[in-house]
Amino acid sequence: MGRTLNLLPATALDYRRLAEARLPRFLFDYIDGGANDERTLASNVDDFAKVLIRQRVLCNVDHLDTSTSIAGCPASMPLVLAPVGMAGLFGRRGEVQGVRAANKAGIPFTLSTVGICPLDEIQAAASAPFWFQLYMIRDRGVIRDLLDRAMASGCDTLLFTVDLPMPGMRHRDTRNGMLGSGMKSALGKAWQLGTRPGWVWDVGINGKPHSFGNLAHVVPDPTDLAAFGSWINQQFDTSVTWKDIEWLRGIWKGKLLLKGIQEVADARSALDVGADGLVVSNHGGRQLDGVASSIAKLPAIAEAVGERLEVLMDGGVRSGVDVFKAVALGARAVLIGRPWVWAMAGAGEQGLGDLLATFKRELEIAMALSGVTRIEQISRANIDSMPW
Repeated sequence: MGRTLNLLPATALDYRRLAEARLPRFLFDYIDGGANDERTLASNVDDFAKVLIRQRVLCNVDHLDTSTSIAGCPASMPLVLAPVGMAGLFGRRGEVQGVRAANKAGIPFTLSTVGICPLDEIQAAASAPFWFQLYMIRDRGVIRDLLDRAMASGCDTLLFTVDLPMPGMRHRDTRNGMLGSGMKSALGKAWQLGTRPGWVWDVGINGKPHSFGNLAHVVPDPTDLAAFGSWINQQFDTSVTWKDIEWLRGIWKGKLLLKGIQEVADARSALDVGADGLVVSNHGGRQLDGVASSIAKLPAIAEAVGERLEVLMDGGVRSGVDVFKAVALGARAVLIGRPWVWAMAGAGEQGLGDLLATFKRELEIAMALSGVTRIEQISRANIDSMPW
């Protein structure tokens, strides 16, 4: 434990160790875990390692530039902070820390529908427009209200999650009693909290109010995890089809990106309903276990629709080298979820800022040793081999 707490973090996995030492077990497992046997969770990471970069030498790589544009806005690198539910339970006002670090790094931040901090709090903390993520909720009036508030708060891009008609089976949450409502579950969580007094003081006490900021009138207390689970089961709409996305497109006037696309046919449907882009994603391995990794699915989707839709991806990105690989295989940019929360939970806003700086430097080195100086120069020609 001492070695973990004294760790000088350098990589996303270093921050993961710090987060594990700081967070109550049920919270750490919630962000760290995946569905069922977590095979897809592992594949998301492992398959990046199977993509090999072609190294080039004696190229003039002076004046490297990692800047790009994402959803029509300039960014310092092709990276976005993904929406993470309940981020404000992993660090004090976690979403605020996230948006401030993203703004300093010059990249987009995405606020989750089920974030702890509300839209107006993020707007007050932000120095640039941020993105908003939405699920299809049965009560369409709630959706209209959320979209109106998001637009009024300066959100210019909506990230709509399409792969969650119902929550996946996340066995870690069952084992540690996260969503349980009985005495055994309550005592288990209380014991876990007792082992993390630093979190209790910093987040549990000084990080209040703890409510689903944008849905406080629906699910006021995110610490009542059984009530949260019940609300999800009641409100996530299993009847959603592409017709509902057409309806959404009709009322949202900003950029619309559909998150959770894994197949070329669905990517073409996203184009047909008027989406501006999509995110190749399996929800970080948290929904259907046994599906292919996002990086494995990216090339075919990018080839099919990449000239007409902005193609992003998430899942398994752990470094700036992974960012390079994803861009080479057709992504405009990547989203990271677990890494930014690990860094924020383990070392605060400064830790997140340091991790983002590391990603940028790793990307620069990958570009230099591949013989390119601009993001738009990265292509399939920079990849030596991949197993698909």
